[in-house]
Amino acid sequence: MKQKQVSEVHNRLFFRLFQLGNSLQRQAIKELGITTVQWAVLGALARPQADQGMTFGQLADYLLVSRQSLDGVLKRLERDAYVRRVPHETDKRARVVILLPAGKQFWDDAQPHIYEFYAQAMKNFRFDDSVTFVHFLNRLQHDLGEVEL
Repeated sequence: MKQKQVSEVHNRLFFRLFQLGNSLQRQAIKELGITTVQWAVLGALARPQADQGMTFGQLADYLLVSRQSLDGVLKRLERDAYVRRVPHETDKRARVVILLPAGKQFWDDAQPHIYEFYAQAMKNFRFDDSVTFVHFLNRLQHDLGEVEL
């Protein structure tokens, strides 16, 4: 295959990923009432391994978002009393983001809707297709981390 054809396919793939992210954002707000980043923050903090919260830096790294973007999202979630930033126990310069009871309740109440959202979005994928898709997305994410121009 010629390099130009390969580049065109890659361009189409990355543009589709861009569109997919925008579609997910639009549908999440429409159907769930939260942005995808808010969804991701609440999900990250609701995990058992985050029951004591996560530092701001850990959360940004885990979600692969900028600190500036995360700060804005956390301000909105704090306004809704879903999360709170508290001082770290040993490093007073660091802040730990904790999930508040209202945030946990919102997350728990959203779970059936989220799973139905997934089911409808993936309705034309067989289980094996989904597993393969995750595999390829993981490979792409890994390789993106190694890009050097």
